[in-house]
Amino acid sequence: MRLNKKVAIVTGGGVGIGRAISLAFAAEGAAVVVAARTQPRLEAVADEIRSKGGKATAIQTDISDENRVKRMVVQTLNEYGQIDILVNNSGIAGLTANVVDIKLDDWNEVLAIDLTGAMLCSREVLKSMLTRQSGNIINISSAAGTRGFPMRSPYCAAKWGIIGLTQTLALEVGRYNIRVNCIAPGAVEGERIKNVMKARAKATGLAYEEIAHEMSASVALERMVTVAEIANTAVFLASDESSGITGQTIGVNAGRQLRT
Repeated sequence: MRLNKKVAIVTGGGVGIGRAISLAFAAEGAAVVVAARTQPRLEAVADEIRSKGGKATAIQTDISDENRVKRMVVQTLNEYGQIDILVNNSGIAGLTANVVDIKLDDWNEVLAIDLTGAMLCSREVLKSMLTRQSGNIINISSAAGTRGFPMRSPYCAAKWGIIGLTQTLALEVGRYNIRVNCIAPGAVEGERIKNVMKARAKATGLAYEEIAHEMSASVALERMVTVAEIANTAVFLASDESSGITGQTIGVNAGRQLRT
């Protein structure tokens, strides 16, 4: 098992990418702390891991709340004694609108959860990692963190920020044997991307089917990626197989950058 005896925190671990990463980490031997705002979903993932003989804890938290992040980290350390891996996955899609129509509260909400939350989690977890001089942080950005997308400015700004945070942290903590990398998924199969496409169709007046076709046709593989493909990449980055990799952003996007 590639993550045997490791302890991982996965934020946003109750659904989608976070759930897939939590299950994949557990299958590789890690004890997993599943963290997010919705308790029933967290408990379901933790129960699934335990039913297969793994170790898991569900912690309800809001990563935009500094004190709750601190409590999450303290609870993890109290239960497991260490934190080896942090996956900053929590995030919201935010609204679909031109900048001229965006309210400050809407902007701030996306930045608080998608970017500031990752900083807070990293800051608190690093306090333990620096003492042990060992650790691994994986940030989840997006293809929207590598290029602009009209009507998605808060999300794009946050996801670009995640890549900058990744590179900066890698430089700050590399001397302590701590690696920091980033995954930038393209369109991922599931309810979230369907909701994003519906919102875009409504905002632009285009048909949903046209939006969906355009998204698939714009990538080399002509399909969306799966949560399992993201999770497999996360396992690789969390394992010793990637021991020489830090400060990098890996695009799991079906070849999005190859077409305009």
